[in-house]
Amino acid sequence: MPSNRNPRIRKPRTSNTPARQPDQQVLWDAALCNVWTPGLFGRARCIAQGQSRLRSVVVLAETPVPKNTILVVGATGTLGRQVVRRALDEGYSVRCIVRPRQNPADFLREWGATTVQADLNDPSSLPATLVGISAIIDCATARPEESATKVDWEGKVALIQCAQALGIQRYLFFSIFGCEQHPQVPLMNIKAATEKFLEDSGVPHTTLRLCGFHQAVIGNYAVPLLEERSVWGTNDQSRIAYMDSLDVARLALAALRSDQAVGRTLTLAGPKAWSTQEVIELCERLSDSRASVTTVPTWLLRRARSLLRAFQWAQDASDRLAFAEVLSNNEVWAAPMDDTFKLLGVEPSSVQSLEDYLKEYYTRILKKLKEVGATSDRTNFYV
Repeated sequence: MPSNRNPRIRKPRTSNTPARQPDQQVLWDAALCNVWTPGLFGRARCIAQGQSRLRSVVVLAETPVPKNTILVVGATGTLGRQVVRRALDEGYSVRCIVRPRQNPADFLREWGATTVQADLNDPSSLPATLVGISAIIDCATARPEESATKVDWEGKVALIQCAQALGIQRYLFFSIFGCEQHPQVPLMNIKAATEKFLEDSGVPHTTLRLCGFHQAVIGNYAVPLLEERSVWGTNDQSRIAYMDSLDVARLALAALRSDQAVGRTLTLAGPKAWSTQEVIELCERLSDSRASVTTVPTWLLRRARSLLRAFQWAQDASDRLAFAEVLSNNEVWAAPMDDTFKLLGVEPSSVQSLEDYLKEYYTRILKKLKEVGATSDRTNFYV
């Protein structure tokens, strides 16, 4: 578990005057600053090196920050891109962190957002991205090939410290449902620790805990069924209240507008919790086909995880199996939403159900297949 020691960060500003941030010269000073963060096991270590401390940025700040400026972290992901589109539609000025890569995220700029190159793996790249920003919406998480400790813990701690030092007015953090109940799962342990770190930082924040996305059902069940491939299931009765990422983005922007949501932890869940078997049966009915189901016993997941933990090179795979094991423990990932809808001023009936989402998906895809005379092996039509 992360250390309970307090990081070296400033107390949040209490003045009612608008937050101010540095001009271009201070911007580049900030990019070189030292950012100190506690390691996951309590070791303080310097994760960015330079000539000046981040708090010097606050002292030198001069430029008032517009209240409609948002930085989206993880903007190219399933949720992040929907947050960007929703924020732009609502009139926000949106800046997106993108990693340096050969294929730039041109679609974000085409929508009207601006992009800045930075990486949670490189905390020294973060301070400059926050200049002129009033709010952060943090949708990022480590990719399968990356270290969750480095990205989701060390990178996020550095980002929160930068937000605190620069006087960011709101921070929306996406976490995982029930993360504090599963410290044996590395990613959930990190999410719970980050929630606590964000709370202790004093940055005005809202934490949104997620259960699952409709979009994951497409990749895990709907597409394999159309391709006549096996779908994977477990012999348990775990249930997940999936929600469309578009609805999650809409609720996130509602939380950003709500003063009552500051300091709150809200769980976002769909109207019904589904078991794996129920999802498969729904896909079969809507596609008028039969699924070939490969069932994985939960004891096999536990055994595989134990074996992988013996090898350093397989540690990431072991961590992900630990997460899969939690999802196969007869748990219900769902929460009442009435109070959340009331708090955010959202009509419950406006949230799309998984059944309606899949109906739209299969109607659109099957129509496309019929129009082009495609067969089930034409997989490019399915997404």
